[in-house]
Amino acid sequence: MTERYLNRTDAGRRLAAALARYAGRSDVVVLGLPRGGVPVAYEIALALDAPLDVFVVRKLGLPGHEEFGIGAIASGGVRVVDDAVLRSYGVDADTLDRISQRERLELERRERLYRDDRPFPSMRDRVVILADDGLATGSTMRAAVAALRAEAPREIVVAVPVGAPETCSAMRHIADDVVCLETPEPFYAVGLWYEDFEQTEDQEVHTLLGRAAARANR
Repeated sequence: MTERYLNRTDAGRRLAAALARYAGRSDVVVLGLPRGGVPVAYEIALALDAPLDVFVVRKLGLPGHEEFGIGAIASGGVRVVDDAVLRSYGVDADTLDRISQRERLELERRERLYRDDRPFPSMRDRVVILADDGLATGSTMRAAVAALRAEAPREIVVAVPVGAPETCSAMRHIADDVVCLETPEPFYAVGLWYEDFEQTEDQEVHTLLGRAAARANR
């Protein structure tokens, strides 16, 4: 990688150029993973003349070891779980439902915060571009792809400006297309490849989604 991205807007614009083959198609929708993926996704949607939305993913953590994921829930009411892991750790249906309900409340809170009352669009038979600001371990993106599969899209495209080489490679086994603009070696962390990597705030996510919705309505 010869130079770092100035910020997420710059990264999104450069990534959009690599996704030009998806421009002007009525079956394409761009989903940003909050929060940092939304400014990137906004630039992609703008360049491709495609609708933009947010895909909120919440990890379901093992009780007592919440950092260990046993599944995930996502926008659209989707839940995916690893049955083998549930059996291995003795997580019964009631426990799973309690964990899911707690995370669903937080997911719904975030969706209201970001999207107001706009319903989540149908993904059936769509080409869905899932965008984030970078991939380190890829755990959130993996959960997003798994959850999105349940929505029956025709194609899932994972798109990031920068990612760990092994993570981007692994994504090719679960997504239909993967665009990782840069895969520097050694990688270390996503933020190192940006001049400005300040945290994206909830208000910025809300503003960008509102702007995209207004553009779509016009």
